[in-house]
Parts: sequence; C-alpha cells; structure tokens
Amino acid sequence: MNEHKEKILSICNGICKDTLMETLDITYIDVGENFLVARMPVTSKVHQPDGVLHGGASVALAESVGSAASYVFLDGQKFYVRGIEIAANHVKSIRDGHVYAKATIIHHGRTTQLWEIKITNEAGDLISNCKLTTIALPKE
Repeated sequence: MNEHKEKILSICNGICKDTLMETLDITYIDVGENFLVARMPVTSKVHQPDGVLHGGASVALAESVGSAASYVFLDGQKFYVRGIEIAANHVKSIRDGHVYAKATIIHHGRTTQLWEIKITNEAGDLISNCKLTTIALPKE
C-alpha cells in the first residue's frame, strides 16, 4: 500500500476513538480514487434477538463509511460533513464473520454528495445496498 493510502486510512481510523465506530469495531481498510472500504465484525454485539446482523448496525456502518468518504474526498479541514438521508435494502442475513462496506461516489457536488454503499460478506455476497446523501457545510 502506498504512503498516501496509509495516511488516509490512519486518519480515518484515528478519528474513531470514543465514537460509535469504535463501539462497533469498524475499521477502515482500503481507499481508492473514488471509494473507501470499512470492515465490521459480526458478533452478538451487533445481532438482533434472533442472532443475525441487525439492520441498524448495517446502516450505522454504511453511514460511517459514506461520511468518512465525504470527509476524505472533500477538504475536511474546510467543511463539516453530515449525512442528511440514508436508505437501505437488506437482502441477505449473516450470523458471524465480517461485513465489508464499500462507499463509492455517485454524485460529487459542491454542497451535496451521493454515495452508494454495498455491504458484502467475506465471500462477496451482497448483504445490504445503501444510498447516502451527505452535505458539506463550510467551517466559517
């Protein structure tokens, strides 16, 4: 991995301390020209009562990686990034292992950004498909 990618991932992982991302054990693991990937373990901590991944945990993962991607691809020193809308379709259950969320930019406007976040299992099967709209607010 090149030095630039390592720096971005280090920043993303560093800002997770004492946040929901740390509680859910979300780790940022890859970044590219127009995407960011995070991993989350599927354990009883993120299960719904019948022992499968809770949809709310999936949405939290999706919003975390999409918002972090907005921060990475905008100038995070100049803007606050906020999620303003998220939609999720859960298509497959998972009981254990890890899920991977890949946020890819669909629209990169000056004010709003639209992200597609695909959550997959270790075999690459689609677990959830999410869309997140973020807004960039100037730090005045």
